[in-house]
Amino acid sequence: MSVLVLAEHDNASLKDATLNAVTAAKALAGFAGGDVHVLVAGKGAQAAADAAAKIDGVAKVLLADDAAYGDALAENVAPLIAGLLAGYDALVAPATSRGKNIAPRVAALADVAQISEILSVEAADTFTRPIYAGNAIATVKSADAKKVITVRGTAFPKAAATGGSAAVEAVSGSGDAGLSSFKGAELTVSARPELTGAKIIVSGGRALGSGEAFTQYIDPLADKLGAAVGASRAAVDAGYVPNDYQVGQTGKIVAPELYVAIGISGAIQHLAGMKDSKVIVAINKDEEAPIFQVADYGLVGDLFTLVPELTSKL
Repeated sequence: MSVLVLAEHDNASLKDATLNAVTAAKALAGFAGGDVHVLVAGKGAQAAADAAAKIDGVAKVLLADDAAYGDALAENVAPLIAGLLAGYDALVAPATSRGKNIAPRVAALADVAQISEILSVEAADTFTRPIYAGNAIATVKSADAKKVITVRGTAFPKAAATGGSAAVEAVSGSGDAGLSSFKGAELTVSARPELTGAKIIVSGGRALGSGEAFTQYIDPLADKLGAAVGASRAAVDAGYVPNDYQVGQTGKIVAPELYVAIGISGAIQHLAGMKDSKVIVAINKDEEAPIFQVADYGLVGDLFTLVPELTSKL
């Protein structure tokens, strides 16, 4: 069973989500003794392709270097993948914003059902995935000849980024489909670790009351711990922090070694995004808050008193 992995990259380097997807692809390919190939679609992406070639377990890297793919527009990348899919049994993509944008279009072009955010590979045609905001795990068996799969990165370990020596092969597609164009991006620049790859995350909720308070109480603690900063949807909707801070079912799925939830009640949508964290610490004045049901350590009290005290002790 040959599997094609869609690489997550910024044209210069690979994102860690690619390594998680490769692990899932290796498990899938292993059921039939097939190979794992990686597709790097971008503009000036030779460096990313070279990095992909070094991943342990990757047999070949396909490099589609074209201005049409530089901004990862789904309208352009999906037809490229659909054309390549003729030579593969499955496409595996990370369940990131890019993967969730491109994979459904590929599935539609291939006339198959997408299997979203898998947690494990049980057989060549059988997978597990979360439903009901992660409160139940469904086992899905696909009868489609071609599989289009997105992978929840927190469920699979990262493949070794070194140890491989795959060949890099140039491929081409139809280029610009003329259906969309890239206008620009407003990106948050931070010296802190990327949220989805951070080992420690400090998240704040609506209880902080304002963006100023969020910065005043959450940022110093995160700085002391060398942590990324996250937030609940309520805090994002209230305008305390940008959208890319959001952790949860409709935000980013994370599983750090330590997750500190401050002023977060623990709505089911938020828990779905962080309950796989190794150690969860919750600070909330409501001792009945749902967050304490998943927390390894809980501190009941006023966050405006407890957080500065905790920060000062570090």
